[in-house]
Amino acid sequence: MPTTPPTPATPAPPAQQRPAGPVAFLGLGRMGRVLAGHLVQAGLDVRVWNRSQGPAADLAAAGATAAASSAEAVEGADVVLTAFFGPDAVREAVLGADLPLGPDAVWVDVTTVAPADARAFAGWARQRGVRYVHSPVVGSLGPARDRALGVLVGGAPEDTARALPLVALWADPQRLQVLDDPAAAATGKLVANLALAVSFQGLVEAVRLGTSGGLDLEQVLTTLRGTGLGPIAAMKGANLRSGRFEDTQFSTDLLLKDTGLMLATSRLPLPALTVAAQALLAAQRAGRGDDDFSVLAAGDLPGAS
Repeated sequence: MPTTPPTPATPAPPAQQRPAGPVAFLGLGRMGRVLAGHLVQAGLDVRVWNRSQGPAADLAAAGATAAASSAEAVEGADVVLTAFFGPDAVREAVLGADLPLGPDAVWVDVTTVAPADARAFAGWARQRGVRYVHSPVVGSLGPARDRALGVLVGGAPEDTARALPLVALWADPQRLQVLDDPAAAATGKLVANLALAVSFQGLVEAVRLGTSGGLDLEQVLTTLRGTGLGPIAAMKGANLRSGRFEDTQFSTDLLLKDTGLMLATSRLPLPALTVAAQALLAAQRAGRGDDDFSVLAAGDLPGAS
């Protein structure tokens, strides 16, 4: 039987690009664990912290240092990366805690936030002599493990130059976009996630239309090849075929949070996104918030769970 080749080891940054001091990584959710793991695999001096101890312990077993507190993790760190659920968590864990980021440290926030949040975080950092870079990722856990994520990097050129050797460890080089403004990076991430939410809503409706007209699911997915919905059908087709959504690559809760940021940011109506947001909210209220967002299709699939 054919076997899947192992993922190659994470390459280390060139010596001249390695951070001068330790690297701290705060926030070890599904995505944060994978990204922090790449830093550890690259041989960097990594300190990790998470509110719950399990993820930090796993990374410590791989070679990271599990800090007892967020303050301990960032003390003396050359670069501090954060990957939280959303902007409120950043405010609580970083701004509210008044973390002791050292002079000239670089804070690289991977959290999906609104452009207004990115501007506020940059201002907070600037008052403390800290360099702020916003670097959200585009993609789910599979591309993260394969170091094939889209990565946006927004900040002053001298600051992004220090962040790039690290975020490049999980980026597809063809999808690495450097911008001179943290807020622009935040906007780019929201645009990408709008495409995800709206295209999946389109896939759900295509399945509804096709099955109403007599096609089965496989015939609908085959018909969509080569169309504008082809990529999302290929991405989530396996979930629809199995009717199972517990192997979460991108949770309903996270995408719903992101749609709120999008709707709050846009000056103009976003009617297609509004429909997708309503479907996500219904799934969350049904207790499916931690499932993969493709659970939106569950009601249209016989035997889905």
